[in-house]
Amino acid sequence: MLRTLPSPRALGMLAAASAALIILAGCAPAQEQQSRPTASPSASGAVTPAPAPTLLPEGTAEDNLPLFRAVAEGVWSTEQRAEGRAYVDGLVAAGFDRAAMQVTPDQTTVGNPVESLQFSVRWGEESCLVGQVGPSTGEVVTKVMPQLAGGRCLVGQTRPIDW
Repeated sequence: MLRTLPSPRALGMLAAASAALIILAGCAPAQEQQSRPTASPSASGAVTPAPAPTLLPEGTAEDNLPLFRAVAEGVWSTEQRAEGRAYVDGLVAAGFDRAAMQVTPDQTTVGNPVESLQFSVRWGEESCLVGQVGPSTGEVVTKVMPQLAGGRCLVGQTRPIDW
């Protein structure tokens, strides 16, 4: 059987295409690393879900941010997403201290739903876990922030957590 070799022109085109792919691959944006745990394969090859975040009472605010965020995202995915009480109740159920919390009102002074609802948990003597949701954000935003004067976490008017 007679075998023919590719022409020099075909080899040149193949080399140019390969070089272009290598160059373009280096220009692709890097994938962002997720801050949340993901599922991983187990020794048997089955995918096991990542463990759910838990409250770490002796940990830092940063250590407890994953749980704070998970609770906020859980409430955001429900019909109660515009109710500050739902965030407070969810955080209490997860083990956060109700006495260390603040939440802004659900409605404006004229009775309209707020564009932004904020809730927080004071952590230690210096930090706060702060969450913000609403039409103005479009998604759950959580962050560790420094405490304000008097151990407060939120600026402005907050509502009593008396339930």
